Amino acid sequence: MADTGRQSMTDKAAASVKPDSQKSMTEKAGEQVKGVSDSIASTLQPQSDKSATQKAGDTLSGNSNEGQESLTDKAKQTMGMGDAERK
Repeated sequence: MADTGRQSMTDKAAASVKPDSQKSMTEKAGEQVKGVSDSIASTLQPQSDKSATQKAGDTLSGNSNEGQESLTDKAKQTMGMGDAERK
């Protein structure tokens, strides 16, 4: 099961099985938008908030942000609104 705003592993697998030569331009464009959206969501979501399945999927797809703060957390830190315990 995918985390909120994330593409499911089943959808990712289904998209990669069908050859690009058999996909319509609409399918290709949709997959590209979904891929970019999923990558952004992966970066924004802290690793600690991800399900085990999503962590594994991110690692396999290269979207892992292991040990890094989310972009949202980094922005909060910059604005001085972050958790005092984080550095």
